[in-house]
Amino acid sequence: MTEDHKKTKGVLGWIKEVVILLLIATLVAFAVDIWRSQSMVSGQAPDLIQTSVQGEKLDLAALSQEKPVLVYFWATWCAVCSTVSPSVDFLSNHSQVVTVALASGEPARIKQYLQAKEYDFNVINDAKGQISKAWGVSFTPTIFIIDKGEIKSVTTGFTSPLGMWLRLLFA
Repeated sequence: MTEDHKKTKGVLGWIKEVVILLLIATLVAFAVDIWRSQSMVSGQAPDLIQTSVQGEKLDLAALSQEKPVLVYFWATWCAVCSTVSPSVDFLSNHSQVVTVALASGEPARIKQYLQAKEYDFNVINDAKGQISKAWGVSFTPTIFIIDKGEIKSVTTGFTSPLGMWLRLLFA
């Protein structure tokens, strides 16, 4: 066996192992997502008509009649949310996004946080946890895709910008 043949075989073997590991990681992430979302609502989305901390009245059912809406449950204290929120903010410039801040303090504190991070998305304050309870949300971040009042997708934990965009696209 030539040296070049050995190198090629070694590289192909390494690529095969990486692909297998990525597939396993994807399957594990999918299984964890299913487990985490088992207590969450499905089918028709709960009513969500609230005034955002920015003073805008948001009606999820009405918004979702036009095109799909990404509903993002997050918290100022959530480490994973700090990696997902910039993507949600970017998407909010191009798609319909409604966010719900869980146990993150008074509206003024949330507005200050948004300003410090330079986020422009609308935020509903769920200071007492009533909204998250109605939706069955117990993990942050959690993202729902709502189309015509119906829950089309739910995911928890880290979600990539591409993952969010594709969920909206296929809703």
